[in-house]
Amino acid sequence: MNDITTKIIEVCLLAGKIMLQSGAETYRVEDTMMRIASAYGMPSSNSYVTPTGILFSTDSLSPAKIIRISERTTDLHKVSAVNNVSRMIGNQELNPSEAYHKLKDIECSSVQFSVPMRTAAAALASGCFTIMFQGQWVDFLPAILCGGAGYTAVSLFQRLVQVRFFSEFIASFIIGLLSLFLVYIGAGKELDKIIIGSVMPLVPGLAITNAIRDLMAGHLVSGLSKGADAFLTAFAIGAGVAVVFTLM
Repeated sequence: MNDITTKIIEVCLLAGKIMLQSGAETYRVEDTMMRIASAYGMPSSNSYVTPTGILFSTDSLSPAKIIRISERTTDLHKVSAVNNVSRMIGNQELNPSEAYHKLKDIECSSVQFSVPMRTAAAALASGCFTIMFQGQWVDFLPAILCGGAGYTAVSLFQRLVQVRFFSEFIASFIIGLLSLFLVYIGAGKELDKIIIGSVMPLVPGLAITNAIRDLMAGHLVSGLSKGADAFLTAFAIGAGVAVVFTLM
């Protein structure tokens, strides 16, 4: 392969890697990679994407390239930024080298809100979810407190413990204990509404949505694996709350 072909492959793989790590659907990653390759004069490229890896080849003569994905998060801003670069490539506005440097800037950028800001948003959302699930206004502030404590716990334990789903289990356990305590002292009235509202920021809504969309697009392996991931996360949340009720 010449240098230009190598650079085009690097651009496609980097774009797919950023999107997959940022929470994009499998079919969207494959489509973006193939569109970029086609815009650079490689219409016969093929890509195979799973939640843990990307396999890409330009034609039957060139060796396939593979990238392993070990970390995944939710950063839809990066997904949108990669889509913008893909559109610029499709309009012939970027050569492979320029596109690669733009993608590298996107990969290294961090536009996430600070932990205190995300915790405050999760706390407020917990209170709103409690009201939405027909809770009483007296439970609004307890839900805010429990939701903030739960999100703080999940953020902390994700850094300290590498075991998957452990942080969600501990966070929901803390939410259950704190909710029970607040109801016991009379600060809240409906225990179930407080807990339901407080655990909502932990629910893997994006993973469930992506799993369904991948299944509908025919990506059975990715859809089932993402669905299993979401199910285990939801099970960990439910198990943490169930342990609290067991100890009552």
